[in-house]
Amino acid sequence: MNLDAKTIHKIADLARIHIDEKQVDTLIPEMNKILSFMEKLNELDTSNVKPLVYMNESVNVWREDVVRQEITTADGLKNAAKHTDQFFMVPKIIEK
Repeated sequence: MNLDAKTIHKIADLARIHIDEKQVDTLIPEMNKILSFMEKLNELDTSNVKPLVYMNESVNVWREDVVRQEITTADGLKNAAKHTDQFFMVPKIIEK
């Protein structure tokens, strides 16, 4: 596949980047070189290769998500500057 200036501009538009006209002339051979390398990679036989999702095969060990009361509400509010029986009180910071 050979790219032309129109395709370069289309790719730049899709990528939301600005490319000057003088850059297009240098990008065409560079991008054609990249595409020819990718076509060479497509020739490889990868039928016996497992798909790679992560670089290593370790599995995350997640703890069970269990709701539990670590501290009481009174203990949590003990050091608060202002509070009610159940909630922290903070100054209003949203302006109209």
